[in-house]
Amino acid sequence: MRSHYCGQLGESHIGHEVTLCGWVNRRRDHGGVIFVDLRDREGVAQIVFDPDRPDAFAIAEGVRNEFVLRISGQVRKRPAGTENPELATGMIEVLVAAVEVLNRSDPLPFQLDDTDIGEGVRLKYRYLDLRRDFMHRNIRLRHRVAQALRGFLDGHGFIEIETPILTRSTPEGARDYLVPSRTYGGQFFALPQSPQLFKQLLMVAGFERYFQIARCFRDEDLRADRQPEFTQLDIEMTFVDEAGVMDLMEAMIRTLYKNVIDVDLPDPFPRMNYDEAVSRYGVDRPDLRIALELIEVGDLMRSVEFKVFAEPAKSESGRVAALRVPRGGQLTRKQIDDYTSFVAEYGAKGLAYIKVNDVGRGRDGLQSPILKFLPDEVISALIQRLGVQDGDLIFFGADHASVVNASLGALRLKLGQDMGSRESGWKPVWIVDFPMFEYDDEIRRWKSLHHPFTAPREVDTVDVDPANARSRAYDLVVNGSEIGGGSIRIHHPEVQGKVFAALGIDEQEAREKFGFLLDALRYGAPPHGGIAFGLDRIVSLMVGADSIRDVIAFPKTQKASCLLTEAPSIVDDDQLRELNIKLRKPVGTSPA
Repeated sequence: MRSHYCGQLGESHIGHEVTLCGWVNRRRDHGGVIFVDLRDREGVAQIVFDPDRPDAFAIAEGVRNEFVLRISGQVRKRPAGTENPELATGMIEVLVAAVEVLNRSDPLPFQLDDTDIGEGVRLKYRYLDLRRDFMHRNIRLRHRVAQALRGFLDGHGFIEIETPILTRSTPEGARDYLVPSRTYGGQFFALPQSPQLFKQLLMVAGFERYFQIARCFRDEDLRADRQPEFTQLDIEMTFVDEAGVMDLMEAMIRTLYKNVIDVDLPDPFPRMNYDEAVSRYGVDRPDLRIALELIEVGDLMRSVEFKVFAEPAKSESGRVAALRVPRGGQLTRKQIDDYTSFVAEYGAKGLAYIKVNDVGRGRDGLQSPILKFLPDEVISALIQRLGVQDGDLIFFGADHASVVNASLGALRLKLGQDMGSRESGWKPVWIVDFPMFEYDDEIRRWKSLHHPFTAPREVDTVDVDPANARSRAYDLVVNGSEIGGGSIRIHHPEVQGKVFAALGIDEQEAREKFGFLLDALRYGAPPHGGIAFGLDRIVSLMVGADSIRDVIAFPKTQKASCLLTEAPSIVDDDQLRELNIKLRKPVGTSPA
């Protein structure tokens, strides 16, 4: 229906007859001459309706925004003084000879150039939201990311293989989405949280290098970087160790950033062990663009009279840490109170602080309600350890270590943003040497920090000392966001049995849930490992989106509903009877 895309026209087309199709982006009537900016996926071209062509001009008089047009005409140079050098097609225009209205448009529920539209409206009319320039750019960049990843992996001998969407429910850390079976009444499929077990079976099958851009599903509480269904780049390799996987994946990410957004990432990426990351930054996904660090001061506080500091300093599970904020002395009391309220969201009971007015005067150069509880020798040691300077502010966290890490880690990020001390650019880092397990106080047993198929660094520690067992896992973090995580897998059935036992999964339960995997490991399973990257997160980082919903064509809300199709929805009684399902209580209305 057309000869060219609007956005592809340029001065080389002057004098050419062209046919264009697209949407009316804007219509302007300039005293007898009508100008229309016609938009398609490649850009915008200015088309001109002259009254000397009365048939076309009459149609143009009735045209409104978002009408769909097909026009034919001649490309000409714009008159002197009307050029728009900021537009790719800004040096030319098309004088219309003929026009056809392919479809009309009702007035839109919002203007496409409006920057203040509620997300509910955007998601309800997603097909209109997607017409906007920045959404088009996001989705097309996502396409380029996927193509670049496929190209790299294909060039390195990986085979793209699809794995099942309907599978069995296995514990992988989040709730499964369940699908009732009509054929097997009372039984259920589960949608995959990841292709983890299938990709391991593909390694047993001898494919050696596998990848898949896979849809995954997790029924968990949502936030800006989570969706109930999401996309990951899933990868597995045989006969590799941690370094082999990490080196190749690092090269892939460097190539991706260079080819898609022309960014040169460092070579090599720095590597940091889990304990160091948590100690210095409070989290295992540190944003290295912010120079602020948590500094341990618990050893200085064990003998002070201030119980708020002394008790966690003496406790094996406690921590007392300081966060030195350069130029933080300029913060007002109200700002400090606001930060105190902020850390309370992470469980902190308060936020002690010291302002440094004149470090050379020792105690007399400091300002804080807690100074009276601290001996001179402790104050001197603090000044030396923290390397404070005039105008600094020191924040303190004292509580259970997990609370201190979470609250000061979050405060560090907020201060970096509020005070403009976050560097620009890209800061990738590998986090390694993770704990194998974490203890869940609620269920009173150990859980896998990653998943139960992760290989331990030392097999003997799994059942003897699970608190100190380390895994062969690795995460890739970019600018404080975990974009990928993986591990070397267990390939011996007896080691897998030990890990299951440490997790409280007895032989019978292991057989019921993972019998197929345990059997496969008995038939010559090779050493193997892999990684999965969050495709949504990678793209959202590249485009600077606040939410991954801005890089997904049809996302769900934070309540896991689709406003466009009004899903989930009620199904009729006949469908329920076919599935042998009876609802225990009345069904409410569809989610808003």
